[in-house]
Order: sequence, then structure tokens, then C-alpha cells
Amino acid sequence: MAALPVLALVLLLAVSGGPGAAGQKRKEMVLSEKVSQLMEWASKRSVIRMNGDKFRRLVKAPPRNYSVIVMFTALQPHRQCVVCKQADEEYQILANSWRYSSAFTNKIFFAMVDFDEGSDVFQMLNMNSAPTFINFPAKGKPKRGDTYELQVRGFAAEQLARWVADRTDVNIRVIRPPNYAGPLMLGLLLAVIGGLVYLRGSNLDFLYNKTGWAFAALCFVLAMTSGQMWNHIRGPPYAHKNPHTGQVNYIHGSSQAQFVAETHIVLLFNGGVTLGMVLLHEAATSDMDVGKRKIMCIAGIGLVVLFFSWLLSVFRSKYHGYPYRFVGF
Repeated sequence: MAALPVLALVLLLAVSGGPGAAGQKRKEMVLSEKVSQLMEWASKRSVIRMNGDKFRRLVKAPPRNYSVIVMFTALQPHRQCVVCKQADEEYQILANSWRYSSAFTNKIFFAMVDFDEGSDVFQMLNMNSAPTFINFPAKGKPKRGDTYELQVRGFAAEQLARWVADRTDVNIRVIRPPNYAGPLMLGLLLAVIGGLVYLRGSNLDFLYNKTGWAFAALCFVLAMTSGQMWNHIRGPPYAHKNPHTGQVNYIHGSSQAQFVAETHIVLLFNGGVTLGMVLLHEAATSDMDVGKRKIMCIAGIGLVVLFFSWLLSVFRSKYHGYPYRFVGF
């Protein structure tokens, strides 16, 4: 008679599939609840905001059959993180492109952890900088490549999409909202040109002004040689603020990347050297009196020496070990 309860227990386990099957069933239920919750949030907002509890439950804790791209940031105004706001705009474009894509599935989700809402997550991951993008894969822990190289690749939505495709095999076609600034500026330029032609009537000598065309061409050359096209393609941050010291870096320390502020600085230095060369040319060829020509010559030499020295110093800061310098800078 004592063997009957044991036999009943054995039969019950056999019918139910055993404790392993029960555990598997429980995991499937938990996973289904997680995916349903994420899908519900994603239907309302492309980027899911998470605090510490949500992050630990939905991103860190198993089971999980989906990848989560998480942006760790600090968007509160008192944090004064300009780069965080710029990166957030691009991140929202990427997440919206995926959310409204015909290929949208529950294979990948986009989330965000703000420092003021999840400082415990930053401590748990030993994270001391923002913004940072990390891919938490469906299986296993994040590897080295799952942390996005923001300083090298920039935070443009297109660059983020390539990284996401590399880490998750999910290809996202970035769709940007319409930008009417370009057509408006073109229309304004055409209106100004048309107005000048109308007002000047038959006097169109200003179109043959060599100085004006030379100045316009020079501005274009200086803008292109300073790296503006690289900024447009890569979308780098304007500058970088060290979260520990608060020091702001305007020059990137690597030759493989640059900040937007760096291109402005290089543009200014190139413009200074060019102005110095123009003054030297005018001092040598103009019909002004000797005194003014001497002043122009001294000013031109000073500008060339000063700004060229600064250009070399920028070059040396990016190419470590570069042996040459000018006037001690």
C-alpha cells in the first residue's frame, strides 16, 4: 500500500513530461510575457525607456530570444550633454525606421537608459561615459564588437544601422523625415539672384567681378579641405566632455576620426594662413606707399607663422610621434 503514492507520483510526472518539461514550459511562458510586453511598448514608442528594474528583467535576465539595442545616455538639461541630444535624434530616426518598416518583427528592440532614471544600471555595467550604444544579443553576453565605437564611426543613423546589421543580421533602411531647409535656401538664393538681376537691369558687371568669384571659390575650398564632407557622411559629435574631469576636447586624439568643432578650428587656421598670403601678395604688388606695404607685409608674415604653427600642433596631436613643429607650438 505504501508504494501506491510513489507510483501515482511517477505516473503524474510521466504524464506531465517530468520536471524538465515543466521548467521549459515556465520559461516559454516568461519569454512570451516579455515579448508581449516589449511589443506593447514598441507599438507606442519606438525607443523603449527603461529604468533599472525593467533593464534587469527584460534585457539582462534570461530567457531571451530577441536582441536589444540600448542607448545609455544623459538627456536631462542639468547634465549639459549636447552630444547626447544629437545622438538621441539619430537614434530615434533609426528606431522609427525599424518600427514603421514592413520587415518589423520582435527579433530586435530599441531601448534607452537615462542616467537619472537608471544610475544603478550604469554602476552595474561599470559605465562612466554617455552616450554609449550596446547590443545585448539574443544568446549569451555582449562581446567586444557589441559596443558601438562612437568616437570612430559617429552617431549618424546610417552608421548605426550598419552596425546593427553586422551584430544582429537585421537590415534597417533608414528613412529620414523630410527636410525642407535645402529647397528653401535654394529658393531664397534664386530669389536674391533674380532680384539683383531685376534691379540692376542692363548693368550686370557685378557678375564679372573676379574678386567676388575668387572669394566664393576660396570659401568653398576652405570648407571642403577642413573636413565638412566627412562630418556630413559620418555625423560625428561636436565635441567630447570627459565625465570625470569635465574637460571638453575639441580635437579628436586619433587620426581616424574628428569632431565637428575640429573642422571649424581647422577652417579658421586655414583661413588665417590664406589671409596672410593675400596680405603678402598685396604688399608686393600694390601701389600703396611704402609704410602701408611694410605693415601689410609684417601682418601677413605674422598670420602665416601663427596659424601655420597652430595647424602643425593640431596635426601633431592627432599623429602622435610626428617630429616636426614650427616656432615651438
